[in-house]
Amino acid sequence: MKIIAWNVNGLRAAIRHGFMDIFKDLDADIFCLCETKLQEGQIKMDLPGYHQYWNYAEKKGYSGTAIFTKKEPLSATNGLGVEELDHEGRTITLEFDKYYVIVSYTPNSQPKLKRLDFKRAYSQAFLDYINKLKTKKPVIFCGDLNVAHQPIDLKNDATNHHNPGFSDEEREDFTTLLSNGFIDTFRYLHPDTVKYSWWSYRSHARANNAGWRIDYFVVSDGLKDQIKSADILTDIQGSDHCPVELDLK
Repeated sequence: MKIIAWNVNGLRAAIRHGFMDIFKDLDADIFCLCETKLQEGQIKMDLPGYHQYWNYAEKKGYSGTAIFTKKEPLSATNGLGVEELDHEGRTITLEFDKYYVIVSYTPNSQPKLKRLDFKRAYSQAFLDYINKLKTKKPVIFCGDLNVAHQPIDLKNDATNHHNPGFSDEEREDFTTLLSNGFIDTFRYLHPDTVKYSWWSYRSHARANNAGWRIDYFVVSDGLKDQIKSADILTDIQGSDHCPVELDLK
């Protein structure tokens, strides 16, 4: 089973930059999107063979997630069930026979960490949510988690310490999540590999490969033996992020 996750930084813009060809070429069983920046009715996707699930932010042109899946799920749920955290379209859960698949567009803590408290509240609620789910069946979650976990996960760790996405608090929250019985699949398979999934549009960051690894696939420990491969598809353009991929046996 192949699952793709991609922060498209605006789906309409991504479509202008070849999204549909990329979507067809990747031929994923499940394709998850972050930061669609859409409201309901603003786009119609012709995706034969796929069921479509959307979660829209109340704020126009902001956030938003989607999942396209070949297999119809048993159920689909938007949000975390926490009213104050569920206005931005950040989470979709699909339940299948043997596992849950979740896309999460985790909040950015913003310059000077002005939104750190909101991000930490979301991260805690998300952890509580997936801990409840994994008592029923394994969990697979993916998306732009807006954190570079370790110094290997960004180009300039020293100069970015305390910056959004690399603050001690954000990194500790991700460590806590993993310690609850979850695996960062890329780092599990590639403990020493330097590879990034996001590059700023400034200062020719992508051309210089001055990036961050902030897009992830994370799975319950119980799925460890089913991880076939995990990759970051750095050659794919169309956004300031590239897709990430998980293949399960």
